[in-house]
Amino acid sequence: MTAPWLVGLDVDGTILLQDETMSPGVPEAVARVRDAGHLVTIATGRSWMATRRYVEELGITPDHVVCSNGAVTMRRVGDDWERWHVETFDPTPALALLRDRLPEARYMVELGSGQRLYTEQLDDWTLDGGRQVEFDELSVLPVSRIVVVSPGHDEEDFHRLVADAGLNEVSYAIGWTAWLDIAPQGVDKGTALERVRAELGLHAERVLVAGDGRNDIGMFGWALAGGGRAVAMGQAPAEVKRAAGETTADVVDGGLALALDTLPAPAQVDARE
Repeated sequence: MTAPWLVGLDVDGTILLQDETMSPGVPEAVARVRDAGHLVTIATGRSWMATRRYVEELGITPDHVVCSNGAVTMRRVGDDWERWHVETFDPTPALALLRDRLPEARYMVELGSGQRLYTEQLDDWTLDGGRQVEFDELSVLPVSRIVVVSPGHDEEDFHRLVADAGLNEVSYAIGWTAWLDIAPQGVDKGTALERVRAELGLHAERVLVAGDGRNDIGMFGWALAGGGRAVAMGQAPAEVKRAAGETTADVVDGGLALALDTLPAPAQVDARE
């Protein structure tokens, strides 16, 4: 019998186009991989509330889903889900540094419970059940992430800001829509996927991950270190491609579907040898 692969997929720029429709061929390719017996899950910077619909739309049935850049891992319990593992940190020092440099920015934090607190509404944020607060209230409780959006600033501006502010006590990523996402130190999609892999007893060398952003670099390193595969999307920045073991086509050209179609499709895939 052949052991299954653990397949961890980024969402934005990998599964989804910028208009949030599916990349060409992805639903069909995911179905083929799933039906072959492999374990397909999502590893995203999005919150769980902004992720669950794509688990359902893709028709996948993972036991675990990685959200919030690895700070939150959800676990399936019957027909519902629970917050299985949550990493938090004190946001006070980072928020103070950021506010000093970006006083006009919009800020959001995600609490360990999943609730979001935000200073101003933003269309890109999923805020069902969220609460608008004054800036100082963002620091009252430990958080699993800080998100900063500053109109008029691009990715290079954020890179300079992080360097100037000395944000070395937390991990950060800059999304394809040019926002800054700050997570607990040492936490990324790879650390969460390793916890999932160990929990399920899967082989480290039978891992395939795919993504397009700087927040996928840690996931790529984790997969490659275990002998698995890391695939960068064709439109990914150069440093992301350098971190991956291979590169596929752009998201608009169905790059993820092409990568998934390279996985073995055995007649029978058995559980964890």
